[in-house]
Amino acid sequence: MPQSGGNMNIIVIVSDTLRRDHLSCYGNNWISTPHIDKFSKISLTFDNAYIGSFPTVPHRRDLFTGRFIFTYTDWSPLTSEETVIAEMLGNHGYLSMFIADTPHTTAPGYNYQRGFSAWLKIRGQEGDPLTTQPKEIELLCSREKLRNPERVKQMLRNNLLRNSEEDYFCAQTMRQACMWLEKNYKEKFFLYVDTFDPHEPWDPPHYYVDLYDKNYTGEEVIYPVYGPCDYLTNREIQHIRAHYAGEVTLVDRWVGRLFQKIEDLGLFENTIVVFTTDHGFYHGEHHLMGKSIITEKYQGLAPLYEEIAHIPLLMYIPKAKPKRIKGFVQVPDITATILDLVRAKHDVRMDGVSFLPLIEKNKKIRNFAVSAPSIIYGSIGGQKITITTDDGWVLIFGLEISESKQFITRIVDGEVRIQKPLNRNLEPELYYLPDDPGQKKNIFFSHKEKAKQIHSKLIKFLTDAKTDEKIINMWSKLSG
Repeated sequence: MPQSGGNMNIIVIVSDTLRRDHLSCYGNNWISTPHIDKFSKISLTFDNAYIGSFPTVPHRRDLFTGRFIFTYTDWSPLTSEETVIAEMLGNHGYLSMFIADTPHTTAPGYNYQRGFSAWLKIRGQEGDPLTTQPKEIELLCSREKLRNPERVKQMLRNNLLRNSEEDYFCAQTMRQACMWLEKNYKEKFFLYVDTFDPHEPWDPPHYYVDLYDKNYTGEEVIYPVYGPCDYLTNREIQHIRAHYAGEVTLVDRWVGRLFQKIEDLGLFENTIVVFTTDHGFYHGEHHLMGKSIITEKYQGLAPLYEEIAHIPLLMYIPKAKPKRIKGFVQVPDITATILDLVRAKHDVRMDGVSFLPLIEKNKKIRNFAVSAPSIIYGSIGGQKITITTDDGWVLIFGLEISESKQFITRIVDGEVRIQKPLNRNLEPELYYLPDDPGQKKNIFFSHKEKAKQIHSKLIKFLTDAKTDEKIINMWSKLSG
């Protein structure tokens, strides 16, 4: 039986865009992640954790509120009506701290630090305007291969302020978390730590890249254009994967430093520790690079296959026997479980379900998972909903496109674009993972009855989540 009670501390660590299959505890055999692997050996390792809302900001909103926010809103700030986990824990005497180098949740007006006793943002990630000098910056590849050349220039400009590995953003974030723990470990606390790495632009110390592709002499595409990857050679994609692997190793080294500090302070005796991510990334799988399709003016959405939707989740609970958990869980369930473990009663409506029964009695809490970008506009941006069942089926489907409608969105990086179906293939997709783990053979048209059964689960899910009836009706027809 895991230990629970009102005096338990909580540490939640989110590493942005961390692919599950790039960790050794999930079967990877070519990327060095010994510290995360060591942590997994004392933790509960969830084999079937899935995202709910996609991508970065919607995921944090799921995690902070325990809701599936894709059913009622888009990438947007927290509203004053929403109660977040820091506030719920604060009502039970918790001191809370928010430490992050992820830029979007603390962008002006977004307020995801709301409810915490204190918060700290590490500046400089992505295109953060941290410094103006030097004015001229040389890119590492041709502009046409970069999603946002000016943003890359700004990050390279920011990086010139670094002197050693300790100055990298992930390292700064984990060091700040360690320092906060040294001063506050005797308190009853909730510490939230959020690093943008291994999100692109990929800029780990080059010795980490050399671990995976030492003799490369071509262009370094560290922030590739999102969408079909025809513009890249196979050799460039191979090096992109090496850059990403180097970032994963960088994260492992510095998250490992935080794990060590937790151990040194004796906090594993009375502290719940969660390590997870918000989604993955395509490195050429499904002929895609990135996690959506972006042009200068338009934002399109790509299907959420396993590489994006199926995520790592490690959870340490004092006195809980380390084991692998096969049952399905989703991001809002993390919130509900933490509150259950620390006996923090609240009157906030949540979609998340505590997975303590799954841990203690192997009792299912879900038999399928639903992952999606915001569905409130239909498929105006090419949105598709992914429904993954615990017997191995995956249905991915969208709606007919209305050319007359256009919506402004800030997905996936906070910049204003018009949503448009840049991937016009909204044909339903159905896969059976035991036979086709790479989701390469669409069997929808030969298994329509199975697809209908899965679609009916979605409608019940949306109803249970109290989704607006107009939105449910919009998604109630399975075309094809």
